[in-house]
Amino acid sequence: MTSVDLSEFDVPGRGRGILDVIRWRYLLRLLVRKGTATRYRNSVLGWTWSYVKPGIQFLMYFLVVGYIFNGNRGIANFPIYLFAGLVAVNFFNEAFGNATTAIVDNRALVKKIYLPRELFPISAIIVAFVHFLPQLAILLVVSLLYGWVPSFAGIGAMLLGILLVAALALGLGIFFAGINVRYRDAQNFVEIIRMVSTWASPVLYAWTLVQEKASGWILHLYMSNPVTVAVELFHWSFWEPTVSPDAELQPHGFPPHFSLYLTAALVICALVLIIGQLTFRRFERSFAQDL
Repeated sequence: MTSVDLSEFDVPGRGRGILDVIRWRYLLRLLVRKGTATRYRNSVLGWTWSYVKPGIQFLMYFLVVGYIFNGNRGIANFPIYLFAGLVAVNFFNEAFGNATTAIVDNRALVKKIYLPRELFPISAIIVAFVHFLPQLAILLVVSLLYGWVPSFAGIGAMLLGILLVAALALGLGIFFAGINVRYRDAQNFVEIIRMVSTWASPVLYAWTLVQEKASGWILHLYMSNPVTVAVELFHWSFWEPTVSPDAELQPHGFPPHFSLYLTAALVICALVLIIGQLTFRRFERSFAQDL
């Protein structure tokens, strides 16, 4: 009886998880192209909405929080401070939301053919990043008008902030994407997290206000939030260079123990990615049946 070498064959329905993205990158490019092409299909304004929607959101927060509630008090160049934080949080919210619904939105492909299911949430993250770029471009232009001077350290801080947001959104996204196929309640939990994320990070206020109201483990937990760390990296990259060093308005520089908070945020992102991948792998066995 002759034996057949099966080493070059894949076991149907199983793969190496996120690592398969490298092998199937041509499919990833197709999914990203599809996501970017269909977002504003049959829209008159098209990609202009990528500028209009964050602009209106910024304007509402700026007027309501900044002037009606005096949220700009004590923060120099409050428009840059506010928009830098909003850009980071908006990227997280869109990436997280898109990744959560990626499997359900592509049910036709999931039920008909096999391909690594992780490609769908990962492509959703990349599509969110593509739509994040116009907001980043606006932030760059406005920062330049306020006297911002780019530096290698500032650009590095920005890239690190983007990496943190993308990693956290991917980890949470694949976790809830797997659960959402069987239990659609997961999408409601995601909406709650997205709603809270804007207020759970120093976007509309300074972190010093949290320090005044909370201390000890509560403050450490708040500052270890990867989104909070990413927001502060964006503030340091774009807002901090526009503020005079001898200005009385606070805050200046990174919060105390920021290196520890950054390390904690990186560890949290790694753990969330691992837990998300394991959960996704467990639920993906029945994706076709549940859909």
